[in-house]
Amino acid sequence: MFLARRNLFKDKTRLALSIGGVALAVMLVLVLNGFLTGMYRQITSYLDHSPGSVVIAQRGVNNMLGATSLLPPDTADEAEKIDGVAEVAPILSQFIILDLHGKKQPAYMVGYLPGAERGGGPWKLAEGREPEADDEVVFDSVLAARHEIRLGDTMEIMGKDFAVVGLSEGTTSWMTSFFFIRKSAAESLLRAPGATSFLLVTLAAGESPEAARDRLSDLPGTQAVLKSEMAANDYKLFARYFSAPLQLMTGIAFLVGTLIVGLVIYTATVERQREYGVLKAIGARNAVLYRVVAAQALIAAMAGAILGVGLAYAAGEWIMAARPQFLIVLEPVESARAVVIGLGMALAAALFPARVIADVAPADVFRK
Repeated sequence: MFLARRNLFKDKTRLALSIGGVALAVMLVLVLNGFLTGMYRQITSYLDHSPGSVVIAQRGVNNMLGATSLLPPDTADEAEKIDGVAEVAPILSQFIILDLHGKKQPAYMVGYLPGAERGGGPWKLAEGREPEADDEVVFDSVLAARHEIRLGDTMEIMGKDFAVVGLSEGTTSWMTSFFFIRKSAAESLLRAPGATSFLLVTLAAGESPEAARDRLSDLPGTQAVLKSEMAANDYKLFARYFSAPLQLMTGIAFLVGTLIVGLVIYTATVERQREYGVLKAIGARNAVLYRVVAAQALIAAMAGAILGVGLAYAAGEWIMAARPQFLIVLEPVESARAVVIGLGMALAAALFPARVIADVAPADVFRK
């Protein structure tokens, strides 16, 4: 370790660049993983906070955000008669395009029955109240801030004016935002009186969700899905499009960090090739010299990994402050994983310098 530290700290600028390169690589890995985790939480946020444990959808529909569902009439009444069902909350939902200050903004409309006895609306209000009339809307607070929409403002939705009476929290993502109106108002906008997209089914205490799902699946023209399964289906749908590019970028960041450390350690090893030859001449075995090289790589990579974790938390906070629609979730497990990534970088970076040492012949050193 003494020899490793001496070799590294002899050129402090090069060491700083090595640590900085690893730190930036680890920061990128953590931020990308944090973004992916946050995106998945945003995708399932509505189902995570909605009532019930079973969702009834149109037959053949297995997810909420990626499909349009329309239930047969009177399905809600029939579902309430099924054994084990305590409450049914109908919603009418649809992706629509809002025109906000001349910009097209996709948003997910949820029409629900306000009141504690039903649910399916906003789970947390930053300001205001729930809609009490068909011309009132609860808008997402992040999207509202981006377009300078405040309580009391009037906005147009599908050709009809709505008064903003509430601003919701936790109902946005970088892809879309939720807004909430009364179900009767959604029926009017979609010109579909009595229409229902999904039923959120709350079961009686002690009732098995799987057994209730099987009974509810017998309703004509419908399909009952556990709420957890529907959330997982939404998760898989969007993961198919976004996870692969982000994982590729994570792999590239790991490769860049490894190459930076490898280049620094390789250069330091080649510059002191004569010294390693002398050590071999006086009896030092290759295994000892390998440990010196590995220790150098480990010091640089681990220092960079620890610094990278700190930078990732700072970058995550900065990104969410500057762009609240992005959610960066950095978990302790991921931080520990970053340290392991640093260890992997160190081991990979030590391979080529170790081969240089193995090829050093003490006789050649003394001839020079």
